Amino acid sequence: MKFVPIAVAAFLFLAGSASAQMSENVKFAPGNFGTMLSGTVKGNDYFDYKLGAKAGQELFVELTVTNTDGNGIAYFNILPPGSTGEAIYNGSMEDTGSTTVQLPESGEYTIRVYLMGNDRDAGKTVSYNVDVSIQ
Repeated sequence: MKFVPIAVAAFLFLAGSASAQMSENVKFAPGNFGTMLSGTVKGNDYFDYKLGAKAGQELFVELTVTNTDGNGIAYFNILPPGSTGEAIYNGSMEDTGSTTVQLPESGEYTIRVYLMGNDRDAGKTVSYNVDVSIQ
């Protein structure tokens, strides 16, 4: 069975190139409770913004597309501490572009910006701003 090693090698190559991830820790300037973030996401890639918060605080997030070579539709999810992908807010299901979420536990939350549909499948690029605040 010579095809097994080839199949395994092909799988490992595809798995390694399937989805690049970028990440940034969010820090607010002294005296501020929010900030504006800017970035770009392309195709299957996604960008994670990580920030610490306490249970009971409210996290506000608003995503605005600033430039695109496709349809210009980007989404964000909010993942709780320790999440392996499960979200407490799923932007593609809400489709509002902004939300305020009361945080259920203390820890590091992730705001994940990503593409879906044709923009993702065609490898299009979307630039965006994310307004983030915690109260």
